[in-house]
Amino acid sequence: MTEARAEARVLADRVIPGEGFLWDAARVAAANLLLVLCARIAVPLPWTPVPVTGQTFAVMLVAVLLGSRRGALVLALYLLEGLAGLPVFQPFGAPGVGRLFGPTAGYLLSYPFAAFLTGWLVERWRAARAPAGLFAALLPGQVLTFAAGCAWLALMPLPMATGTLQTMGWSRAFTAGVLPFLPGDLLKMALVVAAVRGAEYASRSR
Repeated sequence: MTEARAEARVLADRVIPGEGFLWDAARVAAANLLLVLCARIAVPLPWTPVPVTGQTFAVMLVAVLLGSRRGALVLALYLLEGLAGLPVFQPFGAPGVGRLFGPTAGYLLSYPFAAFLTGWLVERWRAARAPAGLFAALLPGQVLTFAAGCAWLALMPLPMATGTLQTMGWSRAFTAGVLPFLPGDLLKMALVVAAVRGAEYASRSR
C-alpha cells in the first residue's frame, strides 16, 4: 500500500489495521459497543423530556473514526437494534419501536444522516486534520441533530403530564431540546477532538 493511500484511510483503518470483511466487521462491532456504552451515560433533567446522554459524543466519534458510509451504517444498525427491543438506547423512554413515539425520536432518526455528513466532511476537508478544523467539521452534524430533535418536539404530538397529546411549538421545543444541551455538546466536541488526536498519536507510535 502506498503512503498516499494509507494517509487517505480513515482513522479506524489505522487504529485497527487490516483489510477485508472480517476487519470491517470488527470495526463496526467496536463502534456499536461504543454507542451502547455511551448511551448508558444518561442524566434526566426535570424541565425537559430529553435527558443528557453520551450518545451524541459517540455518534460524532464513530463518524470521524469510520468515515461517512461506514459511520452511517453503524448508526443505522444501532437504530435497528434498538427498535428490535435490544437495550441499546439511553434508559429513559419506551422500549423498542415505542421509542419512535417519544420525545427523543427526532434525535435518534437524525443520527445516521449526521454521521454521514460528519464523516464526509472529515474525509474530504483537509483542514479537518488539524484540531480546529476537526472541531469545525463536527458542527454541521451537530446542527442537523439539534434541528431534527427540535423539529420533532415542535411538531409531533407528545404525551403531556395531563394525559393529553400536545405539540410544544418551536419556542418551547428550542428551550427544551436545544438550549440546555449546547454547553455540554460543545464539551463533547472538544472531547472528540482530544480522543481523535490521542488515537492518531497512538497509531503513529506503533
